[in-house]
Amino acid sequence: MPFLHSPKSREPLWKEWDYKAQKSGVHATVYSVNGDEYNGEWLNNKKHGKGTYKWKDTNKVYDGDWKKGKRSGFGTLTHSDGKGGFTKEYSGGWKNDLRHGYGTEFYSDEKFYEGEWYAGKRSGWGRMYYEDGTIYEGEWYDDKRSGQGMLRLTNENRYEGSWKEDKKNGAGKFYYLDSGQVFEGVWKDDVPKCGTMRDFGRENAPEPTPYPIPEVKLANPEAVIADSEDQFLNDHD
Repeated sequence: MPFLHSPKSREPLWKEWDYKAQKSGVHATVYSVNGDEYNGEWLNNKKHGKGTYKWKDTNKVYDGDWKKGKRSGFGTLTHSDGKGGFTKEYSGGWKNDLRHGYGTEFYSDEKFYEGEWYAGKRSGWGRMYYEDGTIYEGEWYDDKRSGQGMLRLTNENRYEGSWKEDKKNGAGKFYYLDSGQVFEGVWKDDVPKCGTMRDFGRENAPEPTPYPIPEVKLANPEAVIADSEDQFLNDHD
């Protein structure tokens, strides 16, 4: 009796064609219908690994890491300067297409931020350079100065203390180094509410006040200021 062999099972042709159509590994430039283009690595038909993406409508270019179709890892975003070159916008960490981790954002030649990001916003520690020469160094949350930080002005005067909602809020010190004084107290929305002013390096200040600040004649001035600060903070809790 002859032996009967069952025919080998085969996957439908559409599955084989679909598998061959899946982009994996390094491919030449792939063009989208809208004119965007991508050159780099793929995995299971998604951008994955190293690659460069160019947006036609904005003339922006991203060059860096990808994961499952999204910018994740380290990468640099630039845009056309209109003169045949490119201007850097951001260089640093990415996650799920958003700035994440440590990176530097360039708003202009004089204005830029270097520090930590979370889900596309400045959060954590960072240093911000403003166009007028002012520098802020400290904590951020939800794209605003929040926590402890120092703001240094162009004349070297500076504020050191608490921030909230991008403004001076809470306990802090403002050093008037040009006149040789320091104010220490409590702030509310950038306005000092209560505290003490005293001389600080007045003898070496470039523009000292005509007269020193007179001595406070209270038995316990520190306690009076502390009580005033506590009352103000309690009223605004």
